[in-house]
Amino acid sequence: MEGLPDLTREALAAVDSNRSQVVFVCANPHSLAVAQTDIRFREALSQAEQVVADGVGITLMARLARVRCGPRITGHDYFYALLNALQQRGQGRIFFFGSSQRVLDLIVERFRHEFPALTLCGIHSPPFGAWSEDENTRMIRLINDAQPDVLWVGMTAPKQETWVQTNRKRLRVPVIGSIGAVFDFYAGTHPRSPRWICRLGLEWVYRFVREPRRMWRRNFVSAPKFIGLIVWRHILGFSK
Repeated sequence: MEGLPDLTREALAAVDSNRSQVVFVCANPHSLAVAQTDIRFREALSQAEQVVADGVGITLMARLARVRCGPRITGHDYFYALLNALQQRGQGRIFFFGSSQRVLDLIVERFRHEFPALTLCGIHSPPFGAWSEDENTRMIRLINDAQPDVLWVGMTAPKQETWVQTNRKRLRVPVIGSIGAVFDFYAGTHPRSPRWICRLGLEWVYRFVREPRRMWRRNFVSAPKFIGLIVWRHILGFSK
């Protein structure tokens, strides 16, 4: 299975060719549990060129079920790997789409300091709730007119993945990454877990303690559902 250097090279190749398109998504216990009943979300995950195991629960259950899923790679890892690679090249056009205007303003300030060789060609905070087709078309035009090499999409799952899948053919962008909470991590509005916690695979505990109202469903509904699904299908051998 592909590691982070391979994924980065594939993304750079898409930027160079400007013809192929690479879509990056993260798979964690919550997203895989939701995808069982959300057909559009399941299609978005299955159609993405780059799907990574973002969560210790995925890698642990994969080992238990003897399923190959590759190394654990977070959206944060991919974000920095690709931007650092473009920074070393000395060029790259980046667009941030999603989150609030406050978060985007903080991202702009940090991004311009950390990646001076790259061009921040656009940011946009979409309206809250459902969008009309006219509004959606306007936002796609805004992104395309900016001519980004990389489009970072920061909304909650499954909204961000299904939006990308629905509109990817209309988006003239070589690399599209749905990275959700990375927007908040990078902006500093929601600090990421300390490195030692990440190394132990306990990032989910840290996030739950800080955001119990937001994370309880993921940890106590989706995670058990995911474990049950793996046991039922891959360990006990039942197909349904």
